[in-house]
Amino acid sequence: MDMKENQAAAMPAGAVDMEKLEKLAEVAVKIGLDLQKGQELVLTAPLAAMPLVRLITKHAYLAGGGLVTTFYNDEATTLMRYQHAEDSTFDRAAGWLYKGMAEAYANGSARLAISGDNPMLLSSQDPDKVARANRAMSTAYKPALEKISNFEINWNIVSYPNPSWARQMFPDLDETAAVKKLADAIFAASRVDVADPVGAWKAHNAKLHERSAWLNGQNFASLHFKGPGTDLTVGLADGHEWHGGASVAKNGVTCNPNIPTEEVFTTPHAHRVEGHASSTKPLSHQGTLIDNIHVRFEGGRIVEAKASRGEEVLKKVLQTDEGASRLGEVALVPHSSPISASGLLFYNTLFDENAACHIALGQCYSKCFVDGANLTKDEIAAKGGNSSLIHIDWMIGSGDIDIDGIKPDGSRVPVMREGEWA
Repeated sequence: MDMKENQAAAMPAGAVDMEKLEKLAEVAVKIGLDLQKGQELVLTAPLAAMPLVRLITKHAYLAGGGLVTTFYNDEATTLMRYQHAEDSTFDRAAGWLYKGMAEAYANGSARLAISGDNPMLLSSQDPDKVARANRAMSTAYKPALEKISNFEINWNIVSYPNPSWARQMFPDLDETAAVKKLADAIFAASRVDVADPVGAWKAHNAKLHERSAWLNGQNFASLHFKGPGTDLTVGLADGHEWHGGASVAKNGVTCNPNIPTEEVFTTPHAHRVEGHASSTKPLSHQGTLIDNIHVRFEGGRIVEAKASRGEEVLKKVLQTDEGASRLGEVALVPHSSPISASGLLFYNTLFDENAACHIALGQCYSKCFVDGANLTKDEIAAKGGNSSLIHIDWMIGSGDIDIDGIKPDGSRVPVMREGEWA
């Protein structure tokens, strides 16, 4: 069996345009990572994404990269744990694996993750076991996550149209049609359905950099979000810096961490968030759907949290550690973004966060400070940066949301009106 036959066997026949999938692999390596000559790559992916893994591996070696090491996860065996494992095992994680990843990143490896797991995989499992397993994994993963969240390495996330994900998005279609529709949506959002994807990404990055530069020039002290179910003032960290699109990691490599991306983002002040906010899209977290979130902040901390679905999981997430109930990111996305305009709900944060303005619980990005690469953890904390085992984005933007930037003297500047840049 040759490679093309093997790739085709892993997906419904004719469902995925292999030419566009190859363009996505090339963009992931050249734009997402800018993989360097001799640089090793740690790749994680769902088992179903093997066709994309192989194409990324090919382009990594064509780019002169070093050893590519892939770790797969499998939905069926994940479910077997919840169905058959001893209760005590849910407080454990493969710490040896994450220590190895952290060591790889410390030695200069790049990181690429392929997303695409079934967003509802664990929705019928015991929420307590889900929360315990997530906490154990987050604790074990922290040494590796810090290398990523601190942008010590070049890293990237792309997605593959896993059939189980496609069936969740398009339950009324047969599997082949569902996978094709999801694949086409991924290709469009990832800007690989054009003649020159690399050029398209360079132009898109330039626009995001213009937005970031304008926001940095304004030097706002806080942002005020106002709309249905939301009246929220997000104080911004001292010395915060806005970013969007491609960024330079501490290893000197310019990478696009998220493909797709439509956001410009920065670090809130962990103790200066007041008011209440409602989600405008469901949050798919570790196989559980959390919908109609409504939270209230006092002194930067969530003191009240509700959800019409997944509330128990949400509350357990907020109890992960002290920083889990505080914000680590605020991001601005126009309501007219291509992902929003598609009208699709992806049940996948990588996509849904790029359809709407959003906030993130947990860990901040050290890069979102002036001279962030040279700040210590204590210095970041003193400026208002949050620390946590988690980083979970959820959407609060829509076509009904207005945002004002508030300057240190209290004056206001319109930033967004009805979800669009003002």
